[in-house]
Amino acid sequence: MTVLAIDIGGTKFAAAMVEPTGVITARLELPVGPDATATLAELVGRIAVPGLTGDSGLTGVGIGSAGPLDVLGGTVSPVNIPSWREFPLVKTVSELLPELPVRLAGDAQCMALGEWWQGSYGKRASDAGPYKTLLGIVVSTGIGGGVVVDGQPFLGPTGNAGHIGHISVDRDGDACPCGATGCVETIASGPSMVRWALDNGWRRAVEPAFWAGRAVDARALAADAKRGIPVAKLAFQRASDALGTAILTAAALFDIDNVVIGGGVAAAGPTLMVPLRQAIARQAGLGFLHRLRVDATSLGRDAGLYGAAALVLGDRPS
Repeated sequence: MTVLAIDIGGTKFAAAMVEPTGVITARLELPVGPDATATLAELVGRIAVPGLTGDSGLTGVGIGSAGPLDVLGGTVSPVNIPSWREFPLVKTVSELLPELPVRLAGDAQCMALGEWWQGSYGKRASDAGPYKTLLGIVVSTGIGGGVVVDGQPFLGPTGNAGHIGHISVDRDGDACPCGATGCVETIASGPSMVRWALDNGWRRAVEPAFWAGRAVDARALAADAKRGIPVAKLAFQRASDALGTAILTAAALFDIDNVVIGGGVAAAGPTLMVPLRQAIARQAGLGFLHRLRVDATSLGRDAGLYGAAALVLGDRPS
């Protein structure tokens, strides 16, 4: 009953062997590199032990991928992997692991599903009433979203339901790689936050010696925001305002009561979560929106892998 879970992100691919009990027996992560298809083949080849297929052990493959995607056609077009446009991800994995069922969903969809199955949300879901909704948001190289209703992923006709990163929150904002303008992703993704901060004097705000050997990325931006550097704090505030607007839009449309945030930028913890909760409280109007609960994933980088495994295990996770 072991399943292979694969998490396709904009800058890294991860895979894990997952038991029905939720135990991860092996895990591997690789940077995408210049050839995403070659990276995928290396990832699967290194973690899926030869011969561990079919009746002998490995019973299926679940994939969570950055989108957009087409679950019916088994293709993906991640905004941050330009070489993959309508890439036949399911077919490619099926050729690497013949005769195994392969299921595909969005990365944030899987993150939310993983949180429901193995995270702290699932442990309290039984007390949330007869109708329970969970919106998952991945804040990383891009911004993805997905919805789980009563323990089941709501995919929509193409698999893109909940794709919150491409809600436009600034009609006069920057062009997005997706083709629209002012998407949440252009403000709140890690690269977008860093780009805005640099344009507004981020590095000039810090003593030069402090930058020796440091990467100029969202992790460094979060560290400076935590240190109180004004421009870094403002970058997180802008991101929180944009995310808050999109979250409240989704909650108003679909009466969502819980949101879980994952991804690399979410690892900033209170640096992101405090201004995000404040933005939601400030913007919420209708009474039912005030019950909205927003938390960081309790599963860290493994949330999407758990959810990808659950796609295959279905009702069988224990």
